[in-house]
Amino acid sequence: MTIREIYIDDITAAVASLCQQANYYLPDDVLSALKHAHEQEESPLGRQVLSSILENADIAAKKNMPLCQDCGTTLVFLEIGQDVHISGGLLSGAVAEGVRRGYADGYLRKSIVESPFTDRVNTGDNTPAVIHEEIVAGNKLKITVMPKGGGSENMTRFTALTPAQGRQGVVDFVVGAVDKAGSSPCPPIIVGVGIGGTTDKAMLLSKRALLRKVGSPSDDDEAANLEEELLEQINALGIGPQGFGGKVTALAVHVEVFPSHIASLPVAVTLQCHSARHKEIVL
Repeated sequence: MTIREIYIDDITAAVASLCQQANYYLPDDVLSALKHAHEQEESPLGRQVLSSILENADIAAKKNMPLCQDCGTTLVFLEIGQDVHISGGLLSGAVAEGVRRGYADGYLRKSIVESPFTDRVNTGDNTPAVIHEEIVAGNKLKITVMPKGGGSENMTRFTALTPAQGRQGVVDFVVGAVDKAGSSPCPPIIVGVGIGGTTDKAMLLSKRALLRKVGSPSDDDEAANLEEELLEQINALGIGPQGFGGKVTALAVHVEVFPSHIASLPVAVTLQCHSARHKEIVL
């Protein structure tokens, strides 16, 4: 396959557009899951909350306004074809400029601060983004932008279980993490679970799990079975929409698995609020 050039100006424009689209429009699969949740919820107050969430999404889309006042940390996932050549500058620089333009032109709240444990001065343009890069086959560049709100991100949890704790240990930890989070991540949530690898790998797996179509089962039968059990137990907690009680605490649980060391069983849990925003493009 011949080497293909992609220019940084095209990447910048794409990232800027994705930042705005992700903040304005919920993906169709998320909207469908919320509508289904509204049909299934038995609590009158829970149904009312879900009605408000759906109305909010409709208003945001019609008026090109942010779905949530928290326009998030900008997570950018890059799948870079090994036969791609980036021309005109640094890929990271192109992404940064795209975030800068997208948040400024889209009137999106800037939430990133420098010196996080001292001065905490706002950078003013929502940069830097958190970029995850992966080299893949082909000569295309896939860009996915996920604005991650602070409320749900603060509920992220990690543990290193002993291998002896096994599957039940994973279930107890994930369900316990959601139970302790309560209303803080703005349920109904999507639960991303990363199992295996190292600490950083498990955390990345749990983030990537949130990009999967809502409710689509894992290709791995064991992981798919675990997803079903976790969703059932999480919804049995009774936290409900926005924590007001009900049967729909989570829209879905997505589990991603990676081989691990013989002495390790890393488990990461990333919770995504009902405003599960992400958009992608392939250049």
